[in-house]
Amino acid sequence: MKKMFFALFTLVIATTAIAQNTVNFQAEIANRNGDTIFIKDAANKTIKEMVVNKKGVFKGSFEVKDGFFLMFDGVEYAQLFLKGGFDLKLKMDAKLFDETLSYTGKGAGENNFMAQHAISMEKFEAENFDKSKDDFYAAFDLKKKTDFENLEKGDFDPLFKTQTKKDMMQQLLGLQMAYKGAQAKKGLTGKPSANFDYENHAGGKTSLESLKGKYVYIDVWATWCGPCRAEIPSLKKIEEKYHDKKIAFVSISIDDKKDYEKWRKFVTDKQLGGIQLYADGTSDFIKSYNINSIPRFILIDPNGNVLDSDAKRPSDNSLQEQLDGLLK
Repeated sequence: MKKMFFALFTLVIATTAIAQNTVNFQAEIANRNGDTIFIKDAANKTIKEMVVNKKGVFKGSFEVKDGFFLMFDGVEYAQLFLKGGFDLKLKMDAKLFDETLSYTGKGAGENNFMAQHAISMEKFEAENFDKSKDDFYAAFDLKKKTDFENLEKGDFDPLFKTQTKKDMMQQLLGLQMAYKGAQAKKGLTGKPSANFDYENHAGGKTSLESLKGKYVYIDVWATWCGPCRAEIPSLKKIEEKYHDKKIAFVSISIDDKKDYEKWRKFVTDKQLGGIQLYADGTSDFIKSYNINSIPRFILIDPNGNVLDSDAKRPSDNSLQEQLDGLLK
């Protein structure tokens, strides 16, 4: 998912002791990210791998305890509700992912509800996070009422309803926290950015102060982050397009200290461009931007002031439009 927050924050597995039963699962994925998909449990343990066949279809049967799982295509995740006896068929386009998830067959009702609910959460965020506090909470209360009514009137498995009620309450709490964080980010615009002085993969250290006179596009990422890695090809194209312009591309890794050598090897093996820096995830710079999920992109002006504390991703075409406008 584009926003892992809602998909992974709410993953719950029913703990009731239920006999294992067989599930049939099939997926047709346009523009697929790989030739294998994985079904994972709550501990992120793979319980089934499916390799695409000659017809371009992923297909398999496996045993489950009724509950919630994840389908991972190598880049993004989709949440699943699986129960013994389900015969579930998925169609999607990996380029759009969330927006195209569509299920048929036995078990489709619960899984389509989750897919549509995830989209509605993203839409709500896009449409309401710029609103005043009063307007936001008016919309929030209406969404809460509507979502629970839709769950109650759905012809869904009782276990699904029970667990999803709990999940939705957690999601709504998360939505409130995210709104507060978004308001805090808005307060940074136009103000001087916190400085950093981090180890440079190429040697020595690099500070934000040393980059004054240029626009600075910052990517906060980690080697373990799938959505971060998914942005690398787009970031490379952006760097190539603007390499001779008045803009510095800075990637700041917040990998744990134990993964320091993994970071160094990853940058070398993948031939990552731009300025590659290594930071402690608890550093003042990271804290100043209230970074609690990655990837996170930040745009700084040539005077060191914050232009956008939550900038567009490299894969978003509007980023190039913004950069072109700034560099005219």
